[in-house]
Amino acid sequence: MPLPKTGTRRVAVALAASALLAAVAAGCSGGGETLSNGVRLVKKDQLTTCTHLPYPPFEFERGGEIVGFDVDLVNLVAQRLGVRQEIVDTPFETIKTGADLNAGKCDIAATGLTITDERKKNLDFSVGYFDATQAVLARTGSAIRSLDDLKGKRLGAQASTTGEDYVKGKGIDPVSYESADAELNGLRSGQVDAIVQDLPVVTEWLKDRANAGFEIKANLHTGEQYGYAVKKGGNAELLGVVNQVIGQAKRDGRYDALYRKWIGTVPAPTR
Repeated sequence: MPLPKTGTRRVAVALAASALLAAVAAGCSGGGETLSNGVRLVKKDQLTTCTHLPYPPFEFERGGEIVGFDVDLVNLVAQRLGVRQEIVDTPFETIKTGADLNAGKCDIAATGLTITDERKKNLDFSVGYFDATQAVLARTGSAIRSLDDLKGKRLGAQASTTGEDYVKGKGIDPVSYESADAELNGLRSGQVDAIVQDLPVVTEWLKDRANAGFEIKANLHTGEQYGYAVKKGGNAELLGVVNQVIGQAKRDGRYDALYRKWIGTVPAPTR
């Protein structure tokens, strides 16, 4: 068979290259889509949420299903978009640095994520949706009553959290644990004398009879607020929908209903 002319060969190579680039681009898109309101999703027909499990009562597994306050509130966002929510369990470190969102692993991060100036460098946050405080948990009957009583003792904290940062700022060098569960197990096993964790999480732990030997020793009012996060500079349209849903849920009573369902008595509005 005779060889094609040089010009024909160049055209064929160019067409093949174009087809290859198109195939690569299609593969990289991961089946994502852009909705009519401009919201971009990494996967078609679903809102993909990155979280770090377990973190009760915000997100945890029960009966083979991931449930919790954040799960239900983000479900309202998915409903507004006309899609379903899919949850991805991933390390907290790669959530707070924005790595997961930048890599297209998820559309939104929801994991009891405190809004801080440092995290704003890597993430675009929603409006604050939850006022958070920290609590010190220790064995019932111990002499610990405040952070001052922990000087010289072993305090546990979840790594990369604002609780860990807070106690470090008070001159305490805590034992770092990868997850909230690992932190609690450190207290149970006697590795540490006390732990610091978000108050709603500690309150949820104390509902379990297995933790009856522990009690809250101090509440640390740090002025924190949780927010949901999207890719930095990458999805303002989704962020706008998230803020609208949070605001509407607070006005129409759905937020309070979820608060009572997962956390307890809704706090009175502050003036």
